[in-house]
Amino acid sequence: MTLRVNIRHRQGEFTLDARFSSDGGVTALFGRSGSGKTTIVNAIAGLVRPQEGRIEVDGAPVFDSQAGVWIPPHLRRLGYVFQEARLFPHMSVAQNLLYGQRFGGRTARGGASLADVVELLGVGGLLDRRPADLSGGEKQRVAIGRALLSHPRILLMDEPLASLDEARKQEIVPYIERLRDEAVAPIVYVSHSAAEVRRLATTVVLMENGRVTAFGHPDQILAEAAGDTAESFGAATPVLPGSVMAREAPGLLRIATPAGELLVAGNGAQGEQIGVRIAMNTLLLAASAPSGLGACGVLSATVTRVEDGGGAWQGVTTRIGDADITTRATRAFIREHGIVPGRTVYIVVTKAWAESSALNAQS
Repeated sequence: MTLRVNIRHRQGEFTLDARFSSDGGVTALFGRSGSGKTTIVNAIAGLVRPQEGRIEVDGAPVFDSQAGVWIPPHLRRLGYVFQEARLFPHMSVAQNLLYGQRFGGRTARGGASLADVVELLGVGGLLDRRPADLSGGEKQRVAIGRALLSHPRILLMDEPLASLDEARKQEIVPYIERLRDEAVAPIVYVSHSAAEVRRLATTVVLMENGRVTAFGHPDQILAEAAGDTAESFGAATPVLPGSVMAREAPGLLRIATPAGELLVAGNGAQGEQIGVRIAMNTLLLAASAPSGLGACGVLSATVTRVEDGGGAWQGVTTRIGDADITTRATRAFIREHGIVPGRTVYIVVTKAWAESSALNAQS
């Protein structure tokens, strides 16, 4: 499934001029509040009609200002998950889920069945409950399920974790990862949280003041944004305190951290106290200390949480100093090596950079 967006739209003093494409996976629209992310999603869904441009889904236009094409929202077959679940309060969970099938037609047309969605999102024990009896994370899982049962060509998610506390966010993220990993439907995911984007996205569209300023792999885009845009979101990559040991080469430092030495991109003088940011999507988890690796380095860490999303992969959250660092490993690896809270593990870091202002920014 492909998505092509090339639109221009003016609302009062705000002008949106956005152009990007997606070929599946999770495409994250990432930027500050007010940068135009939700306007783009609403335009894709048909809730906003741009003044100029074209939007294609799988090669066919759902909007083309020049050709006069405008497909109404209910005919676009796009699922939408909002910040709040927006479930029908008078219906049970099962009834809310089945409501999505009214728009999706028979499962013979393709897409997940009710049983598939119930298993995928782990809501089998909730089917008889009403929304008032659900937690925030449970409500959002049901909302995702309802959208999936409309058999969408693309699933649109507008900051689905924004209204949840940290515990509920950690509850629902593994399910979104499972949607991505099992390729249930391509996802356009709106967020201003670098941590969410780093963990979930396969492609990032960086938005600023209504324009796309960068587009590409999460590691590349978030690394470029870390010193400016991501800092201002208050959710940039984890920072480890460090001290410069030596300058290995121009633009390359050897830095001592509380969990081990790292080779990182950056500049600084020997003995300088410096912050080290690491690229989360490139981390590898090891049960014992590896050697002979062509990587930035290996850090020792303590497991604090093992997240079970029900799929073949599980999230493993570790603690290094004051930083929480999350990696992913197969269920078989976790079982074979006894990866449980309290266990010491090793994090292989393949991309990191120094940031002299990072520690001051956190103080």
